[in-house]
Amino acid sequence: MEMLRRSSVFAAEVFDRSPTDKELVSQAKALCRDYIHSRLNRAGIGWSKPDHGRAASGGALGEVSPVLLWLGDELEYLRPNVYRNVARQLNITVASESIVSDAFLAVAADIFSTGGSPSVSGLCLLSGVTWGKVVSLYAVAGALAVDCVRHGHPAMVHTIVDCMGEFVRKSLTSWLKRRGGWVDVTKCVVNTDPSFRSHWLVSAVCAFGHYLKATVLYLLRDT
Repeated sequence: MEMLRRSSVFAAEVFDRSPTDKELVSQAKALCRDYIHSRLNRAGIGWSKPDHGRAASGGALGEVSPVLLWLGDELEYLRPNVYRNVARQLNITVASESIVSDAFLAVAADIFSTGGSPSVSGLCLLSGVTWGKVVSLYAVAGALAVDCVRHGHPAMVHTIVDCMGEFVRKSLTSWLKRRGGWVDVTKCVVNTDPSFRSHWLVSAVCAFGHYLKATVLYLLRDT
């Protein structure tokens, strides 16, 4: 009996362990590299991910990355002009690391600055964070990376990935832990509730509004 008890305790520690902040940030960056790589390939632009950036293709993230890309496709299909020519919309030069970093983090902060709608049940658990907003941020990262590479500044891709990690570390790790980690996003496509799709679309539309608001606020702020 004692052996069985110890075995059950060990299993609980291994399989029910919540991801650490460090793991969540590392996974966020790996997913960002995959997302950017996909968007660059779609735009016909070559970019080689570093070896340490291939983690999203295996392990637990192997099922997360395709879902994140699919949801990003949905957003970009619904509002193609929103996630295109982001640098131009923000009126920034992509030659400066500090400008790209500041612009991305400002947009990220403003996307998540407004509380979630109480009518969208199950998608908002903490400080107005929803998967719609998270995917919207990845779509912005992908579009901005395309702009940077097209204008001859591929090194900025790493800046954007690092910024994603920084934002997740400061603002999203608690919410992600509550959801059980990045794998929770897969429920957006496997959920059989017929009303879930409408929930996702409402969340996505809210994300569009926050992104456009963020763009305006960035352009109007003192520099």
